[in-house]
Amino acid sequence: MRAPLADQVLRKIGEARELYYRLILMVGPSGSGKTSALQEVSARTAAPLVNVNLELSRRMLDLTERRRALHAPRLLGEIVGEATGELVLLDNIEILFDVHLRQDPLRLLQGLSRNRTVVAAWNGSIADGHMTYAAADHPEYRRYPMHDFLVVNTSVTT
Repeated sequence: MRAPLADQVLRKIGEARELYYRLILMVGPSGSGKTSALQEVSARTAAPLVNVNLELSRRMLDLTERRRALHAPRLLGEIVGEATGELVLLDNIEILFDVHLRQDPLRLLQGLSRNRTVVAAWNGSIADGHMTYAAADHPEYRRYPMHDFLVVNTSVTT
């Protein structure tokens, strides 16, 4: 039987305390319950839930495309830094994959997870020991080996 996603995330939060990168990714397709799980974790832990698309785009409105690419990591760091506590939940991270920002989304998230535990919803899939974002022929496509972070796979029973 499958444990509720929020319970899976809460177990991973305990495991992450011992890791160099305290990053937990909830990986699954759109509509798989990631946002609901993050909302429940937020309610149960009082951790802030950040809509990255909204907050980061709001801070980049007045920047040129080039300056957005240069300032995105710092601005994301400020957003997470303003969140209180040792745990921060990130939802709607799709802006990090925008090709115009020229960022490595996983590296950004790993950097944020050095000083606090970060749980992020990742729209993608897991196959053959790799995590992907978008289809292989899509400009935002990313493929990463499964290491240096914890995963809650919304498509797998536990």
